[in-house]
Amino acid sequence: MTAVARVAGFAAVVAVLSAGAVAAGAALHPDPPGGAAAEHEAMSMAMAVRGLAVDQDGLRLVVEGRELRRGVTGELRFRIVDDAAGRAVRDFDVEHTKRMHLIVVRRDLTGFQHLHPAMRPDGTWTAPLRLDAPGSYRVFADFSHDGTATTLADDLRVDGAADLRPLAPPATVATSDRGATVRLDARPRAGEEAELGFTVSFRGAPVRLQPYLGADGHLIALRDGDLAFLHVHPTGDGRPDQVHLEATFPTPGRYALFLQFREAGRVHTVPFTLDVA
Repeated sequence: MTAVARVAGFAAVVAVLSAGAVAAGAALHPDPPGGAAAEHEAMSMAMAVRGLAVDQDGLRLVVEGRELRRGVTGELRFRIVDDAAGRAVRDFDVEHTKRMHLIVVRRDLTGFQHLHPAMRPDGTWTAPLRLDAPGSYRVFADFSHDGTATTLADDLRVDGAADLRPLAPPATVATSDRGATVRLDARPRAGEEAELGFTVSFRGAPVRLQPYLGADGHLIALRDGDLAFLHVHPTGDGRPDQVHLEATFPTPGRYALFLQFREAGRVHTVPFTLDVA
């Protein structure tokens, strides 16, 4: 066999092996449907939920005294620790007019509270907290540090036999804790940005909403089951009696929504259950 023939034969073998490797790689790691655009969308969906872990990107939530007495107002203390630096973080960005938002809710999505703790010079955050029902609670520290929005979560426990309740069925109308009637207009689909519209009235008459946390309203969305925390953006559109927000629900299923707004100097909280297709 001539040298030219040997080289040609070797090149043919390499071509066959390379084609086989490409085919095997495609079988083991196929491109996502839709290619790079779908992959980007999947990453965006993953970023849309937070609050599933006690630590993220080198930051860790440290809660002191996770066993609470039922029906007694105590002081909840926690820190956000930078593991690399080995100390508590003390520089936080202002988000929705606050440097820290603390959300507490029982695992069955009852007993919702939205608190704004105060930070001590050593980086310890404190907030008064009273939990009247026994059971396991989820506490979310929602903040921004160095321009990165983060939500870390841990569990609290109140001793006693917990009377767990199923999530209320979906409805388009609900009543706030101060008696306002709120109507929800939303047709969300998983993985797509959806607009949520809320219209508020009191005794049949529209109300004029006042700014709350720098916007028309504030919404916390939690996924039923794992209590994944969704970041929701107010749009500022609509009439004086309306709150408009945008959210991306990452998966189909049932979500608990907690809308808060201010009317006549009073802050209202109203829960909704929303099914996402």
